[in-house]
Amino acid sequence: MNHDEKLEAIVFIRPEAKFVLRGDDLEWLDDNQSQPTESEIEAGWIAYQAKIESDRAAEKAKREAALSKLEALGLTTDDLKALGL
Repeated sequence: MNHDEKLEAIVFIRPEAKFVLRGDDLEWLDDNQSQPTESEIEAGWIAYQAKIESDRAAEKAKREAALSKLEALGLTTDDLKALGL
């Protein structure tokens, strides 16, 4: 896991936590939340990726449903493209 991935994972599993990540060195500054273990961070990265994929799929389904409704109203694909959809 690279630096950015580790950072995203920590923020995902410990929202609003106070910490500094220098390379692989994690300095925990938060008195309200416990410092995550390496295995928690790795599991958090997997969960974060799954959420991103789920959000993308939901957005795609939402867009397809909206386009389907517009087409049901009689708009053609060209009409939708002209509207920027």
